[in-house]
Amino acid sequence: MRITLWGTVVNVLLTAVKFVAGVIGCSAAMIADAVHSLTDLLTDFVVLLFVKISYRPADAEHPYGHGKYETLATTMVAIALLAAGGLLLAGGIERIMSALRGEELALPGRIALWAALISIAAKETIYWFTVRVARRTESQALEANAWHHRTDALSSVATALGIGGALLFGGRWAVLDPVAAVLVSVFILVAAGKLLHEAVQELLEKRLPEEVENEIRAIVAQDGEMKELHKLRTRRVGNVCSIEMHLRMPGSVSLNEAHRHSMDLERRLRERFGQNTMISIHLEPLKVNGIYQPC
Repeated sequence: MRITLWGTVVNVLLTAVKFVAGVIGCSAAMIADAVHSLTDLLTDFVVLLFVKISYRPADAEHPYGHGKYETLATTMVAIALLAAGGLLLAGGIERIMSALRGEELALPGRIALWAALISIAAKETIYWFTVRVARRTESQALEANAWHHRTDALSSVATALGIGGALLFGGRWAVLDPVAAVLVSVFILVAAGKLLHEAVQELLEKRLPEEVENEIRAIVAQDGEMKELHKLRTRRVGNVCSIEMHLRMPGSVSLNEAHRHSMDLERRLRERFGQNTMISIHLEPLKVNGIYQPC
């Protein structure tokens, strides 16, 4: 919450600076960059709202918790990025076509270049702070927002190159400004597509990566009494892992002993994947030729 609030403050200031610089400096690329920062600001509010909800404890109506709200927030961030990227792409292409038809484009002002350079420094800084917190807390929505900051920094790089090139060469090279706007939109669309794909996969209950499931199997194998792991099912609920499995133990093991082994396995899994990890373990006696063995 704290790092997102800092990002919100940065986005408010940058959005205002970019819009003013874009209008005064007659820069389509800078105005496009300002729109991108505006979507950053809106998605900050989405993350602040939905991540707070996602951390609510489980209740009678949500026995698995509220983690999917975070996935929903990620989806909304991605859709906002797609919409912004599409609009910027259309606007940039229209200005490029105007230049190709012989229309003279206005050269951007130096104020737009300075705004782009300030944006690069500010957004790259807030990206690194945000992604560090996101990886520590394993928050998908926060990492999505961090990449939103990174795409804003990258778009400002393209903006700075376009504006700088137009100012340096002048005249017909003013078309570099809308060319930069098109590059900005491509950055946005690629990042949005990746985020949306990952969020949709989670909403569709995609299993955890194979390497993670192999790590779960290795943790189970540390207990020599627990054998024949099967029906392993994994998924992610927001920033929490859900793990279900069937395990077989010798039929001679007492209920108390089996429970101790199960609790020890849960402890080791939570030490690795987080204390809020949802774990369900079904214990069975060993089987020989399809028949349960009593001892």
